[in-house]
Amino acid sequence: MKRHDTPRGRTTFRPLAPDDLELARVLLVDDNPAARLTLKTVLEAGGYAVDSAASAAEAFSKMEDHEYELVLTDMQMENPESGLQVLRYAKSMEYRPATAILTSSYDSDRLPGGTSLIEPEDLPSLFDKVADLIGIRATRKVNRELRLASVG
Repeated sequence: MKRHDTPRGRTTFRPLAPDDLELARVLLVDDNPAARLTLKTVLEAGGYAVDSAASAAEAFSKMEDHEYELVLTDMQMENPESGLQVLRYAKSMEYRPATAILTSSYDSDRLPGGTSLIEPEDLPSLFDKVADLIGIRATRKVNRELRLASVG
């Protein structure tokens, strides 16, 4: 429901229209065009606004231009460290997106703290993990804003 003030000073509520909804924004980074398009389509069908990037450099540019709730990246793209570079860059952003690696197998000891592993082949698990990561990020953001408001 969305609050609406009438000309006579009454407050009414009306159902949200599709244009009133703000979808969680996800950045998908993968150099494989087929995987990128498939995952983008799946995530959009799941209700997310998805931007995609084919390289670490393109991902850096998009993170500078837009705020994302989640950055999902393949680990190995133009070089074996590309995925880690994307994660480090995302974690350095002021808006602090949640981060996850798209992989079937990876040594999680090498990942920056707070980074999750997501297996794209398991769609129910993919959606659960994406929703969980975005929810955790939203909670952290609200708590940070409340702390700042109480200080200021």
